[in-house]
Amino acid sequence: MIYLASRSPRRAELLNQIGVKYQVHAIDIDESRTAGESPAEYVCRLAIEKAQTVARELATQQDSFQVLAADTTISLDGDIIGKPADQDQCRCILGQLSARQHLVLTAVALATPDNIAWRLTQNRVSFRALSPREIESYCASDEPMDKAGAYAIQGKAALFIEHLEGSYSAVMGLPLFETAELLQDAGIDLV
Repeated sequence: MIYLASRSPRRAELLNQIGVKYQVHAIDIDESRTAGESPAEYVCRLAIEKAQTVARELATQQDSFQVLAADTTISLDGDIIGKPADQDQCRCILGQLSARQHLVLTAVALATPDNIAWRLTQNRVSFRALSPREIESYCASDEPMDKAGAYAIQGKAALFIEHLEGSYSAVMGLPLFETAELLQDAGIDLV
């Protein structure tokens, strides 16, 4: 069994998909971007910090553990696009993504008592042109409000995606190939 440093139902769903037994041990960390930090550096730092924070907590209670953490962000023209604060910001974000390609960066980290290992995925997502009515309708739903980039690939926003270059599961929030590599390297058997 591993500890999942996340409250994300999407990450839990993906771990269930590959048969990994886990216990949620979510934590809150400061997710502010530091000055000069690239989107890739940012997402890696957050995944590593989440895993290490939970690992430090567990180290006071037990000798052996594995902590899995991940973070996903959207990058457009080198800027990070986070979660929308409200429907106005949701409309603005989707307007920016409309008829354009953006990067979805997902970092996954695994902490053990002796080690921290991580992987980064960079995925290119192309949105078709979205009409104002489509943007308005989507933003009125609950789906985009807690998602980086104001959309969920596994939901209604799948209708907006013209092309995906990379990992579907990474865009969803947990790159399964890279996660499996980390778990297997730590001696966790997945089959």
